Amino acid sequence: MIKHYIENFLIGDKIALRKITKDDYEDFYAIEDVVESRLLMNDGIPFPPTNGDHEKFLSEVNSEKDEYIFGIELKQEKIFIGTISVYSVNWKNSTCHVGVSIGTAYQGKGYGTDSMKILIDFIFNYMHLNKVKLQVFSFNKRAVTSYEKCGFTLEGTLKEELFRFGRFYDIYHMGLLRKDWANLQS
Repeated sequence: MIKHYIENFLIGDKIALRKITKDDYEDFYAIEDVVESRLLMNDGIPFPPTNGDHEKFLSEVNSEKDEYIFGIELKQEKIFIGTISVYSVNWKNSTCHVGVSIGTAYQGKGYGTDSMKILIDFIFNYMHLNKVKLQVFSFNKRAVTSYEKCGFTLEGTLKEELFRFGRFYDIYHMGLLRKDWANLQS
């Protein structure tokens, strides 16, 4: 029985989560440099990052004890297609935040949903946290749908919190509790 769990550790229907290596850096840079994706990732001004910025980000995330990043790889093809992360872990209150970034050629194919389900399972069954949180911009309908498929529910809306494309948009805060995840799995 243990062998089954080890063989399937961080492996979903379509993808596998794994550590990021230096061999992935070029692909990571290419994914993170797409302006359309950057506009969906954070609420800062989307200045073009340098390769040094990317390398610093990767090295700092993995050295922090409350931030973890995984590479997303197509299970059969062994192709690096993006990243998924756990950050802002609050061990006292048993919460964390998550985020995902997938290359544009691989979006809309269910890889993000599959990746998130694997990460959620990891968070609840290996990190032993009670709640997973995220924020998503209101205009990112595909991401909202993906998160809902994973069991996340809307917990709050920050009205006109984000300025993009010449106007203000809402930011949704979504959450998923351990007990709700367990109910979805049964």
